[in-house]
Amino acid sequence: MICLMPRKNLTTFFILLVTQTISLIGSRMTSMAMGIWIFTETGKAAPLLLASFFAELPGMLVGSLAGVLVDRWPRKTVMILSDAGQALGSLLLLLSFSSGQFQLWHLYVVSLMQGLFATFQGPARDATTTLLIPAEKRERLNAVIELSFPLAGTIAPVLAGLLFSLVGVSGVILIDLGTFLLAVLVVAFQTIPQPPTSEEGAEGRGRFLAEALVGLRFFLKRRALFLFLLYLVFVNFLLNGPLSLDVPYLIAVTGSEQTMGWVVGLMSLGAFSGALLISFWGGTRPRIYTILGGLALSGVMYLICGTARSVPVLGAAFFLVMVPLPINNALIVSILQLKTPPDLQGRVFAFYGQASFLGSTLSFALTGWLVDHWLEPAIGGPGWERVAWLVGDSAGAGMGLVLVAAGLLMLASTLLIWAQRSIRRLEVDLPDLND
Repeated sequence: MICLMPRKNLTTFFILLVTQTISLIGSRMTSMAMGIWIFTETGKAAPLLLASFFAELPGMLVGSLAGVLVDRWPRKTVMILSDAGQALGSLLLLLSFSSGQFQLWHLYVVSLMQGLFATFQGPARDATTTLLIPAEKRERLNAVIELSFPLAGTIAPVLAGLLFSLVGVSGVILIDLGTFLLAVLVVAFQTIPQPPTSEEGAEGRGRFLAEALVGLRFFLKRRALFLFLLYLVFVNFLLNGPLSLDVPYLIAVTGSEQTMGWVVGLMSLGAFSGALLISFWGGTRPRIYTILGGLALSGVMYLICGTARSVPVLGAAFFLVMVPLPINNALIVSILQLKTPPDLQGRVFAFYGQASFLGSTLSFALTGWLVDHWLEPAIGGPGWERVAWLVGDSAGAGMGLVLVAAGLLMLASTLLIWAQRSIRRLEVDLPDLND
C-alpha cells in the first residue's frame, strides 16, 4: 500500500517559526537576567552551568521515552503541552522572585521541569517540520529555523540588559511567561498534520519500552550513522560546558560587564551569520564535508579564545566559533529527515537528542566543578607555570585552559572521524527514505 505524505504548508511553518522565536527570545532574556544576577551575587560559574545541567538532564534520561509519545500522540497536542509546561515553570520562578524567597535550588527545580517539557518539544518540532516543508527546500528552511536561535541571542541580551535595570528579574520573567502563552495560543489555532504509517514504523509498534528502543535500533542498523552520532556526542561534550563559561570568562579576562555583553552579542551574531549563510548556500554535497570542516574551524577558534586577551581578537574568535554551529545543526537535521521514515522521526530525533544531551549534560556538570574547585584556585600556584605561558596567570586563566583543551580534542576527534571512509560516504550509502 502506498502512503501519501500530507500536503506541505509553508504558511503554518512560518507562523510556528515566528511565535517560537518570540518565545525563545523571552527564554533567553530570562536566562541572561538570571546569569547576571547569579554571577554578581555569588561570583561563581558553577550555578550557571548547574542550571543548564538540570535543564538538559531530562533529555538525557527520558529522551527516547518522550519520542514514543511524540510519534503516538497528535504532534499539535505535544507542542501545546510543551509550551504550557514551560510557561508553568516561568510562573513558579516568577512567584519565587516576587515573594523575595528565591534560592538557587528553586532555579534548578524550574530548569529541570522546563527541560522535561522541552524534551518533547524538540523532536515534535523537527518531525513536524518534515511534514510542512518540501524536500527541495529542506536545507534552507532548516537553516531558517537555526536563524531563530542567534536572533534571540542577539536581541535578548540587549532587551534583558535594558529591562533588568527597569523591572528587575521578576519583570523579565513575566515577559518570558507572556511569550510562552502566545506560543500556546498560536499553536492551538494551527493545523498540524500527522505522518502516514511506514513499513518500518508499523514493524516498530508494540510495547512502550520496545518502541522507546526504536531510535537506538535505527542507528545501530546503520553503523556509519551510529559512529557519526558518537562523534557528535563527544563534540557536544566539548562545546557546551566551555561555551557556557562565556559570561564569567569574559568578565574575568576583560574586567568589564559591558565588554562581556558586546562579545556575547558577537557570538550570537556569528551564529546568526552562519544560519544566514547556510540558508542561501545550502552547504556542500555530501553535507558531511561542511559539517566536519566547520567543527575543525570551531576547534581552532577555541584555541584562540582560550589564549587571547585582546578584546578585538576575543570578539573575532568567539564570533567564528559560533558561525559553523547553526550550519551543522541544519545539515544534521536534514540528513536525519532524509534518511528516516516520517512516522519514526519522533523517536529517532528523540534518541539523537538524548545522545546529544548525554554529552552536553556531563559537560555542564564537569566544567563548572573543574573551574571553580580546581583550575581557577590553582592559578599562580605550584605547577601553574607549565601552562602560564599559554593562558597566563591572572583571573580567568583556568577557564581559558578549558577552552584550549577542548579545542585540541575537537581538532583531534574531527581528523580521526574524517579518516573513516564510511563516514565520508554516509550520505551516499544510506538511501533517502522520504523524498
